[in-house]
Amino acid sequence: MVCRLRKNLYSLKQAPRQWYKKFESFIHKEGFQESNIDHCCFFKRYESSYIILLLYVDDMLVAGSNIGEIKNLKIQLSKEFDMKDLGPTKKILGMKIT
Repeated sequence: MVCRLRKNLYSLKQAPRQWYKKFESFIHKEGFQESNIDHCCFFKRYESSYIILLLYVDDMLVAGSNIGEIKNLKIQLSKEFDMKDLGPTKKILGMKIT
């Protein structure tokens, strides 16, 4: 039996959960750990640097001490997900960053 969806994927109730599960699986494969305090905060430690990735719905903030590692992460993310790099952060979630 084949069923035809009358709604697109994004209007289904489970769509956000499925997207998060896919993202979480990918980010764990990349070696990131999930914070015990906030499940939308992921981090990865290298020998002499680190990356912190914060996720809020479909907004992402990446911070770290090594720009090369950050660029590599962005390349990996863009291969897996449709995304747009907005450059250095000026504002996120209504907060101005200086």
